[in-house]
Amino acid sequence: MSQEYEQLKLENQLCFPMYACARKIVNAYNPYLKPLGLTYTQYIVFMVLWDKESVNVGQLGEILHLDAGTLTPLLKRLEKEGYVTRKRSEEDERITLISITEKGNELKEKCKDIPNKLSECGSPLTEKEAKELYRLLYQFLGK
Repeated sequence: MSQEYEQLKLENQLCFPMYACARKIVNAYNPYLKPLGLTYTQYIVFMVLWDKESVNVGQLGEILHLDAGTLTPLLKRLEKEGYVTRKRSEEDERITLISITEKGNELKEKCKDIPNKLSECGSPLTEKEAKELYRLLYQFLGK
């Protein structure tokens, strides 16, 4: 490839290894989440709700860097399955509040060991490198 198109080489793209790593990580979660009937996106929604118990869709989207078009069908499905409730805010009906149910909280026990199981998979990073990567990724996200 000529110098003029050097920027189009895959090896010159910062975003590609980030994308490939994200896919690898999500795939590593699948053996633990699939038996529970969860996707990775549902799992991270639960992580927020286990921590906060109730948030509005906008807050959830901001925390997870997801738009309402991604969250709305996912939340409708979780509500249908009895894991969350969706309710319009009494102060502002444009805001939908999402709350975890008892059934949703029961999943917490089933998921509590997943992070440890994944760390046992043998990350090639040292603890110090992992912390630095975490810092850099959040810096990239503007946090």
